[in-house]
Amino acid sequence: MRFARALLPLALLVACSSEPRPRPPGVLFVSVEQQSAWVRNFNPLFAGAGARWPTRAGVYECMEIFSSAQGRWVPWLATGHAWSEDQLTLRFHLRDGVRWSDGKPFTADDVVFTFHLLKQHAALDAGGVWRFLTDVKAETQGTVAFTFSRVYLPGFSDLAHQIIVPQHVWKDIADPVTFTNPEPVATGPFTQVTLFRNQVYELGRNPHYWQPGKPAVSALRFLAFPTNDQANMALVEGEVDWAGNFVPAVDRTFVSRDPAHHARWFPLYGSTVFLYPNTTRPPLDDVRVRKALSMALDRDRLVEVAMYGYTRPADATALNDAYTGWKDADVAKDAWTRYDLDAANKLLDEAGLTRGADGLRRLKDGQPFTMDLEVVSGWSDWVRAGQVVGRDLRKLGIGVTLKTYEFGTWFTRLQKGEFQLAISWSLDGPTPYNFYKWLLSPRTVRPVGEVAAANWHRMGDAQADELLMRFERAGTPEEQHALMSQVQRRFSAVAPAIPLFPNPSWGESNSSRFTGFPTEQNPYARLAPHAEPDSLLVLTELSPRER
Repeated sequence: MRFARALLPLALLVACSSEPRPRPPGVLFVSVEQQSAWVRNFNPLFAGAGARWPTRAGVYECMEIFSSAQGRWVPWLATGHAWSEDQLTLRFHLRDGVRWSDGKPFTADDVVFTFHLLKQHAALDAGGVWRFLTDVKAETQGTVAFTFSRVYLPGFSDLAHQIIVPQHVWKDIADPVTFTNPEPVATGPFTQVTLFRNQVYELGRNPHYWQPGKPAVSALRFLAFPTNDQANMALVEGEVDWAGNFVPAVDRTFVSRDPAHHARWFPLYGSTVFLYPNTTRPPLDDVRVRKALSMALDRDRLVEVAMYGYTRPADATALNDAYTGWKDADVAKDAWTRYDLDAANKLLDEAGLTRGADGLRRLKDGQPFTMDLEVVSGWSDWVRAGQVVGRDLRKLGIGVTLKTYEFGTWFTRLQKGEFQLAISWSLDGPTPYNFYKWLLSPRTVRPVGEVAAANWHRMGDAQADELLMRFERAGTPEEQHALMSQVQRRFSAVAPAIPLFPNPSWGESNSSRFTGFPTEQNPYARLAPHAEPDSLLVLTELSPRER
């Protein structure tokens, strides 16, 4: 493992961060985010706000949780739901006895308020629920009815996964988009901010949590690690209990140190990692150019060098392993995601991007074809991936400069479309619908400068959208699969973004102090703490090990 040997052991890192106490029993150390300093932000509604983990799945909660590991919906703040016969009304039946962390009762009015807050502030409605809703109302204090403007079956997951906030707190917030919510009032298992400093914060248990006897963990603690290497050192040394880190040679460097307690599980359903071209910037608006960039990439080498062989090259469907049953095998064989430098050069020639005497491609105005490729500093796997991608594209005569930014800056630039090329993740859901919608639908395209929940490449395809809208009404699995095969063909035809590899769902656990982590043998959730809202399932299952 290639750690910088100058890195301090965790005990010294804790001391440097002015940590006031030694580790007490029952406190779970978690490594999820790589940040040089913490910003006190627990706003669960605005994706661009950079809220601390686990704001959206541990502090706050949703009505139901889709467990991709189990392939089923788990009741949470709602005990169940029912569609009307015409599929235009969806009712959620709320759980009795739930209270907010300040002791006030959770009711249907809170759910209604939350959704009307999204309507009042479009920036909060990342999923665009008010594009298919016409009304949300409380029929009783335990039942909420959602009225749809049209049949839109995928809307269920958008509603079920929506974080709910308390009306009695948020009704007085002047600007919920910029509100940092430093003292959250929520229904989740960990709501009490017992410590918050630049280098460390701690969340204590909700004193009114609705699940009897849970959480068994007394608190969550987070240290600020600016890079993967520093976070991994703490994990390997046995100080971190739960992590979602990229760890090079993980079996040798981590698991083998304590095989009885150290475990990892990296299933390939952690979304798909893409090279996103900003299609508002010529010549990236030309499908020939995008496919040429794709065919210049040696994905086998990329996976081996950057990802240590933890994953596989993406195919032309771009689907990860969670969607194996949806994949069209014929589309997967399409050539544009296979390494073929000769074909890539031919496509660029056809696009009019000729080589100059210096070997560099020229744009149609005669300027050199150069691009910046943006990744997160400290994400060592993606930085290496960016280096490999840059070297491969230079073989086409394209000048590529790798630029690294701290996460917050990088993500803001990505969301606003202020980049040329960027490596990032994709969205997912119970079916490939959300995945392709946010890659292909014109309905998800935002102007450059406006924050976009996804579709950072800013491209829409009308033919794909028509298929997606038919999928929204499809009532049988056979019809759904047939439509999704056509969507895959359209994705492959227009290549809106360049799939690199399925992202492993990074998850490591140290069970020497806590038990109950998900495993491949007990897949009640993904082990990856990043996997929201799966992390709620894990946080309510873990228990301190009996000594």
